[in-house]
Amino acid sequence: MGLLATEVFGHSQVGVSLAVVGNVLFHPIGVSGDELENILSVLETESFPLSIGGSNLIGSLICGNSNGIAVADIATQEDIDKLTSFGDVVVMEHGVNAAGNLLICTSKGALMSPLLPDEGVELLSEVFKVPGISTTIAGQEILGSLAVANNKGAILHPDVTVSEVEKIKDVLGVDVMVGTVGYGSPFVGAGMVSTDVGAIVSPETTGPELNRIEDALGFI
Repeated sequence: MGLLATEVFGHSQVGVSLAVVGNVLFHPIGVSGDELENILSVLETESFPLSIGGSNLIGSLICGNSNGIAVADIATQEDIDKLTSFGDVVVMEHGVNAAGNLLICTSKGALMSPLLPDEGVELLSEVFKVPGISTTIAGQEILGSLAVANNKGAILHPDVTVSEVEKIKDVLGVDVMVGTVGYGSPFVGAGMVSTDVGAIVSPETTGPELNRIEDALGFI
């Protein structure tokens, strides 16, 4: 429980490599041993090693909750078969497919990029079994890089607008705060991954940033 500042495969953008879906941490196959145990002890999740179409960028390629998972269409049938053990699976196609970059999902609600068609928003809301809305964050469409949310709160890109905040609070049902990670990066979703009890953040994250993250996500 709490926060752990670390790298994954020598990379500080831990949110690109790791994905929490429900009570499961999906991680690259090579993450193991003490490194994995330390991560799991903070997040308090199960562990499932995975690649998507041969890629280790799990956090960029999948997103979901305990009801369902969206995955990029580079996923092989074997990848999809593995994911179906954890819920219904939607394969995102037609070039708009990096699910982890385009979606934010909790057990309360889902935020979806305007790049997705209206029928995609409706379908994903049905699969996730939560209310879903299309929105930007800070005027940008790559939502997964711009925010991190759990069932207690959310931390957003510092340039998020008032109207965006109101929509996000309404659909996720939590209070939100703005902040940064990794010594000033506004791309909080790329630099961290969270559950309701803890978060993994990039190693350059400063003390004040850690305090802000703890407050925003309800760890204190």
